[in-house]
This record gives sequence, C-alpha cells and structure tokens, in this order.
Amino acid sequence: MKFYSDFGAQRTRQITVDVLALVFIAAWIWLGVFVHSLVIGLTDFGVQMEQAGAGFKETMTDVGDNLGGVPLIGGGIRGPFDSASDAGATLEAAGASQQVAVQNLATGLGLGIAVLPVIAILVVWLVPRIRFARRASNAKRLVSAGAGIDLLALRALSRQRLTTLTAIDADPMAAWRRGDDGVMRSLAALELKSSGVRLT
Repeated sequence: MKFYSDFGAQRTRQITVDVLALVFIAAWIWLGVFVHSLVIGLTDFGVQMEQAGAGFKETMTDVGDNLGGVPLIGGGIRGPFDSASDAGATLEAAGASQQVAVQNLATGLGLGIAVLPVIAILVVWLVPRIRFARRASNAKRLVSAGAGIDLLALRALSRQRLTTLTAIDADPMAAWRRGDDGVMRSLAALELKSSGVRLT
C-alpha cells in the first residue's frame, strides 16, 4: 500500500494533515476521559448518602433490638425504631441509585464527547486517505507491471480537466492517436501525478 505521494509538496500536506488528525483524535479522547473523571466525582455524594443511610439503619436496628428486649414495653417501643431503620435503608438505596445514575451519565458523556468527533474526523480524514492509498497503489502497480505509456495517457485524456490537457497540447487526442511520444509521456505523467506517483 502506498500511503504518501512521491511529490514533496503533496507529501508534506498529507503528513501535516495526518499529524493534525491524530492530534485532534487524541485531544477529543483526552477531553472525553477528562469529562468522565469530572462527572464521576459526583458519585462521592451518593457514597456519603449510602454510608449515612447504612449507618442510620444499623443504629436504629441496634436500638430497636436493645429496647425490644425490655419486658412488657419492648414490643411497643421497637416499632418506631424499625420504621426509622427502614428510612435509613431507603436513604442507603437512594445513595446507591445516585451512584449508578452518575456512573451512567459519566460514561455516556465521556463516550459522546470522545467517540462522535473521532468518528467525524475518521470520515473526513481517513476515508480520503484510504482512497488515495488505493489509487496510488494501483497506479504504482500499473507502472511496475510495465503498463504502456499510451494506456496511462488515455486514462489522463478521459479523467483530467480539459484546460489541463490543452496546456500540454492544443489537441491532445490527436497527439495521442498519432503516438506523439512527448505528449504521451506528459499525459501519462499527469495521470500518475494525480495519483501521487512519479513517472520514472
């Protein structure tokens, strides 16, 4: 696979764009991780709420158990402490739910911030680079396989802009038909240059 042009200016542009694309991809991934770590810090409140609820539940359960053992009045006194223990369990569950919600939010935001821009960069940058690499590889293979200059010149006649063709010769098709070697080589070089391959 041929990833870079044989021509210095085009190759420099390709390398510059590749480096910039990789820098932007790394920056978006870093930003996604950073936002994830910021949001995940909000779970501390849920942890504290869960711990407070668990501690309150345990305390109320212990008090209820201790007072419940008092003869005659134990059963009646225990009820409010059991209710308070249930309230602590509810607070504990709310703290756990808050942590799960924050973790899901952090993951969603982190992935959204990192993945969507990276996909956009890959579509805008990588797809054209792959197309260039395939086109350049095919052109290089044509040259290496000894494909005739006339075939490459014919491809140039069918694919290049008319103003570019007439800059080589006033009637490039007629020159191709009569086998004008200079025009044919110029046309072949033009076709190869558009694919980033130098005619040797």
